Amino acid sequence: MDTMNAIVAKNIKRLREESKLSLDALARQSGVSKSMLAQIERGEGNPTLSTLWKISNGMKVPFDALTVRPKAPYEIVKLSELQPLLEDEGKVKNYSLFPDDGNRRFAVYYLELERGSFWRSEPHLKGTTEFITVFSGRVEVQAGKIQFLVEAGESIRFQADTAHSYRNTGEDTAVLHMILFNP
Repeated sequence: MDTMNAIVAKNIKRLREESKLSLDALARQSGVSKSMLAQIERGEGNPTLSTLWKISNGMKVPFDALTVRPKAPYEIVKLSELQPLLEDEGKVKNYSLFPDDGNRRFAVYYLELERGSFWRSEPHLKGTTEFITVFSGRVEVQAGKIQFLVEAGESIRFQADTAHSYRNTGEDTAVLHMILFNP
């Protein structure tokens, strides 16, 4: 199985070429430097979640278009074989379990937020809704100007086409599943 960096590299290059975008044009649209984009496309970069969100928004594609794996008629996903996307110096780990392949319109993620971690997400595409279920720990979710405290055994749904953030306010690692619905 390809590493997440290799999958992201292939997808960004394919999508950029399909859109007939040069690296310069994508750099302007995304706010990510041309040199960083070239490095990512070669599979040499280790982009953060924030960088990938900027690229997906710049290309006007769902985030999952960057992380989608090749299709098979079935798929068993082993967390131990996935390379997480990291944020907050590695304290936030985001595993793409089932990326949106462009036809499904939703994606499923598994996240681990270490004690004290924080991640601010860029707005998703217009109309995107997030569904989060916390399985352990406690997470403060800010969606727009409203804050919610979501604890183990609770779920939240919110419009994710505005800036939003996640903060582990508990004493232990918080574990959650996230589903992104792309209209």
